[in-house]
Amino acid sequence: MHGEYKVPGGKLVVVDLDVDNDTLKNVRVSGDFFLEPDEALLAIDRALEGAPAGTDTAGLTARIDAALPESAVLFGLTTESVAVAVRRALAQASDWSDYDWQLIHDAPQPPALHMALDEVITAEVAAGRRPPTLRVWEWDSPAVIIGSFQSLRNEVDPEGVARHGVTVVRRVSGGGAMFAEPRSTITYSLAVPESLVSGLSFADSYAYLDDWVLDALGDMGIKAWYQPLNDIATEVGKVAGAAQKRMVGPGGGPGAVLHHVTMSYDIDADKMLDVLRIGKEKLSDKGTKSAEKRVDPLRRQTGLPRETVIERMIDSFRSRYGLTSGTVTAAELARAEDLVRTKFGTAEWTARVP
Repeated sequence: MHGEYKVPGGKLVVVDLDVDNDTLKNVRVSGDFFLEPDEALLAIDRALEGAPAGTDTAGLTARIDAALPESAVLFGLTTESVAVAVRRALAQASDWSDYDWQLIHDAPQPPALHMALDEVITAEVAAGRRPPTLRVWEWDSPAVIIGSFQSLRNEVDPEGVARHGVTVVRRVSGGGAMFAEPRSTITYSLAVPESLVSGLSFADSYAYLDDWVLDALGDMGIKAWYQPLNDIATEVGKVAGAAQKRMVGPGGGPGAVLHHVTMSYDIDADKMLDVLRIGKEKLSDKGTKSAEKRVDPLRRQTGLPRETVIERMIDSFRSRYGLTSGTVTAAELARAEDLVRTKFGTAEWTARVP
């Protein structure tokens, strides 16, 4: 069995192993990390040898910690990341490079249709009718997107929404409210097979699926990192927030994961605070007077046009994993439009948590 895990902000950890009588055998750890002294690598292999195959990540980590010499120095990896690679090997997890990725980057669309397309495309990936997909959104109007479990009245100021002509929609994933404007926001979705995150905890899957965009930002001169549970941050402020939804496959079989991210390219802090109640409360709790002290947009950090930032992100993904251009099919669009009529565009869904 073979498992790989790219440590967020670190190096690649690779584990090859066999399972015999429900125990780990012939364990070999490798990767492009740094480790001192040399004997520490053998100590890690020996710590994992003979472990019950059902040992969880915490148990495997404890075995490695106990076996390492006090002088051991790990750079680019952690003992937990080795344990995660073992669990991914045992789960027969797939890797980014195992797939033919497709890009969807279509013309601007209404907020409710974006919500519906996320559900439809992820369901198609779960059913095996569509390859893993990176979809870059373009908005045709400003929107507030609230999380699946948020209270509409607690999150949104109806007077501010009406004043600025903002559409309020509810997404299928959890998390907090986001304010999006067409020229100020970069939003993308990943619809991936469940096997890509096999062996990862829920929290680890966020970091794993965000790792490529950290590299893309790094290519533009921005030092960014994953900040648990679902933020991407830099030294001068938060730049993005992520959310996920897991979907079961046909007949209850292996499904797919929807991972979508909203990035701040620019920000109208006054307008955001006029439409989001939660924004006012969060800023008040932290004693912060301006949203710009919590969110630092990519325009200011890169000096690049929004279109160039998106193009460089796409190019970065393509250079790492391959990416062919595609589009939403006629059948997918029809299903999404039906979901707008019956779900995402209805007051019942938007106010399902009043």
